[in-house]
Amino acid sequence: MSAIRLLVLGAVRQHGRAHGYQVRGDLEMWGAQEWSSAQPGSIYHALKAMAKQGLLVAHDTAPSEAGGPPRTEYELTEAGEAEYFTLLRASLVAHDQKTDVLTAGVGFLVDLPRAEAIALLRQRVAALEEWRADIDRRWTPAEGEDWGHIAEIGTLWRALAEARETWARGLIARLEAGAYVMAGEGGPS
Repeated sequence: MSAIRLLVLGAVRQHGRAHGYQVRGDLEMWGAQEWSSAQPGSIYHALKAMAKQGLLVAHDTAPSEAGGPPRTEYELTEAGEAEYFTLLRASLVAHDQKTDVLTAGVGFLVDLPRAEAIALLRQRVAALEEWRADIDRRWTPAEGEDWGHIAEIGTLWRALAEARETWARGLIARLEAGAYVMAGEGGPS
């Protein structure tokens, strides 16, 4: 899964209708260029590609008063809305995707109802528990075996699994305690 796809769909969705410069500004404000592949060229490419795929509809606007060319504004289609939520849900569940995908998902977490977000994060924790158990089975030397420095791979993976699990459990607890205004709760989403 690509973080840029989720980021662009989510940014357009937040505006209702947005041109590329607005999407780019949002992603830069969120620091996405530092933790994802959200560079100006990839943002504009994603907008055009998703319009061709029917996920966005492109609207030409009047030229700017400063004399610039007309801008194209984008709006999610029904298919784009469905794709956005599919990507958002997958970003929160899958334990083995890149960190930029999870980060993008967390950025749009409040677009989900609280109970659904918690349920998805619980699935994530279960997958992380399974991954940690698999690491223990496959990457723990048997008694008397010396894997040398290669054993550090298992140690690293186990530490990553534990840290990700701890973070997810903490977010679940914060959501259960009422943190953030989630979809359907009367606030912005």
